Amino acid sequence: MKVALISDWLVSYAGSEKVEEAILGLFPQADVFTCVFNREAFKGTGFEKARVTESFIARLPGALKHYQKYLPLMPLAVEQFDLSAYDVVISSSHAVAKGVLTGPDQLHICYCHTPIRYAWDFQHQYLNESGMGRGLKGWLARYLLHRFRIWDVRTAHGVDHFIANSRYIGRRIRKVYGRDADVIYPNVAVNDFSLVPEKETFYLAASRLVPYKRIDLVVEAFSRMPDRQLVVIGEGDQEDKIRRMLTPNITFLGHQPFSELRGYLQRAKAFVFAAEEDFGIMPIEAQACGTPVIAYARGGALETVQHGKTGFHFDRQTPESIREAVENFETKGVSFGASEIRQHAESFSRERFDREMEAFVLERWDALKVKRGF
Repeated sequence: MKVALISDWLVSYAGSEKVEEAILGLFPQADVFTCVFNREAFKGTGFEKARVTESFIARLPGALKHYQKYLPLMPLAVEQFDLSAYDVVISSSHAVAKGVLTGPDQLHICYCHTPIRYAWDFQHQYLNESGMGRGLKGWLARYLLHRFRIWDVRTAHGVDHFIANSRYIGRRIRKVYGRDADVIYPNVAVNDFSLVPEKETFYLAASRLVPYKRIDLVVEAFSRMPDRQLVVIGEGDQEDKIRRMLTPNITFLGHQPFSELRGYLQRAKAFVFAAEEDFGIMPIEAQACGTPVIAYARGGALETVQHGKTGFHFDRQTPESIREAVENFETKGVSFGASEIRQHAESFSRERFDREMEAFVLERWDALKVKRGF
């Protein structure tokens, strides 16, 4: 079974890239194809020794740093990969990877992190946040995204089986592509986080400081609770905004190395998570430390945080809703102890992902071979 692994781009080593690394670990002889590859960012990972083929976009000016500006060219780029020699094609896609061309005797499995957000239901939010909500640039962006949606739906027909990273994304796949998807939750490195039963009195918010993460809402909520301590860890475009919002009960630490972040996750009274994420890895990492999570009741958090047991949900992305959830948590607590919260997090482990993903691919490959008369 000759396998090709297709990725949108390999620029930073984050959540989707760790999923791709796990897939590569299951099929270590696989060849990797991607629009742009930042070799420095993947030193020491499974991609360091892999055979990686980049698209023509990698040769364009500034592609490594400004790769997203070349998004209009990426559908053409992935279609240029010649995959005719491969039996199984696995695309890991949140943008364009699933658009590769395959034949009727090839098996194409798409692990879909999400249909591309800013082309579908997040389009208006994306345009407004990027300053392209109006004017000529805005109309050009809308036209390009319109064309992208047509291509995106067309290429969904080239996928034999979709895997979603959560039931939430499964519903988005059904809505956008009209296709059913099996759910295999991403691999989370729960073994990198040890259980600490004794907690301190501070709450923790940690994330990239970008608009959709909504760290500003968490900070505003705690600015109205002067008796509650909040620690904020992260860096990004909204750092200046967050600094202007600080009150004496809120400590902003900016970027911290992994060891420091892990220590705060272990000691926090609760982790506060206000984003609508496709899956959301940090709430699992917090629970791996035995730390409860207070999370927005949308997206993957509804599947990873058990209300009243491993944490609390809040219904609206508002400071008041967060404040109410914190006060409910203070009053009622959670029914699971730290070790039970840790046990829940272990259900999202790398070992579970490897087992489910390998079985999925091999079963579909065996079924295809039967159809082909092998």
